[in-house]
Amino acid sequence: MAAVTEEQFAALQILLKASSKDVVRQLCQDCFSSSTRGSSKLIDSTRSNLSVTSDEAAQLICSLHNLTRHIVYRGLSSAEEILSLFPENFHQSLKNLLTKIILENVSVWRSEAQSSQISLPRLVDMDWRVDIKTSSDSIGRMAVPTCLLQLKIQEDAALRGDNPVISAVTVELNKETLDTMLDGLGRIRDQLSAVANK
Repeated sequence: MAAVTEEQFAALQILLKASSKDVVRQLCQDCFSSSTRGSSKLIDSTRSNLSVTSDEAAQLICSLHNLTRHIVYRGLSSAEEILSLFPENFHQSLKNLLTKIILENVSVWRSEAQSSQISLPRLVDMDWRVDIKTSSDSIGRMAVPTCLLQLKIQEDAALRGDNPVISAVTVELNKETLDTMLDGLGRIRDQLSAVANK
C-alpha cells in the first residue's frame, strides 16, 4: 500500500469546510469502503455537504480512502503513529480530529478489510459417521467399517457477493485412509502449535 502523497494531504484540507465534526466522521466512515471510491452518490453528498466541486469531492474521497486504507494496511493503532503520517504544515485541529476518528474506527475497518479479502474456501462444519457395509459384489468387502466424512465448505464471500455459497463434500474413508489422514492432521496441528509458540 503506497504512502499518502502531499497532493492527497492537500485535498484533505477541504474537510475544513465541513459544518460539523459529525460530517467529517461520516465521510471518513463512508470513504474507507472500496466500493464507495467512485460512487457518484457519495461524490454528490460530499459536494453538497462541503460546498465544493465534484472534482474536489472526488479527490477528497480518494484521499480519505487512501489514508484510512494505508493506516489499516500498516497496522497503525496509536495516535503517535497516525499523527506522524501528516505533514508538518497540516492544519493541527483537523489532524487531531482525523486521528481521533480513525482510532475510533480502525478495529472495525481492519475486520472489514480482512473479511473482504479473497481467500480459499473455509470449513464451516464437519459431520461424520461410521457405517458397516452390508452388501457388496465381493465377500471380502462385506462387514467392513468405513467412515463417511461430510465437510461443509463456504466459498469466499468476496467472490460471491453478500450470499456466500455453502457446499457439502462427502468422502468415504477406510481404516487405512482415515489413519493416514489423522496422522497428517496431527502433523499440521503440531506445526501450527510450533509456529504459534514462537
